[in-house]
Amino acid sequence: MHAQLTYFDGPRTAEQLAAADFGTENRIKPAVARVDGVQRVYVLRADDGSEVVVVLADSEDALLSAQKAIMATELLPNEDPALLTGPDRVELFPVMEVWEP
Repeated sequence: MHAQLTYFDGPRTAEQLAAADFGTENRIKPAVARVDGVQRVYVLRADDGSEVVVVLADSEDALLSAQKAIMATELLPNEDPALLTGPDRVELFPVMEVWEP
């Protein structure tokens, strides 16, 4: 199992967050849903709009395929690229341990 952490540093405005949420729902989720091996996605958002997206996948290749699928999407007609700043950094990790308290 592998994990990807994608960071969007804050502060981000309500308009930027709305644009990001729209793109996620209408463009990114459908693209990632077609990638085999992506198991789960968690979105963690702070009060200032900063965000960490945690993706768990079967392999590093699955994470890289998801990245490619996202990058291959075209912006939708009502999306403003000025509001979609992209991530500040992306990190990949092998998952060493999974446990439940």
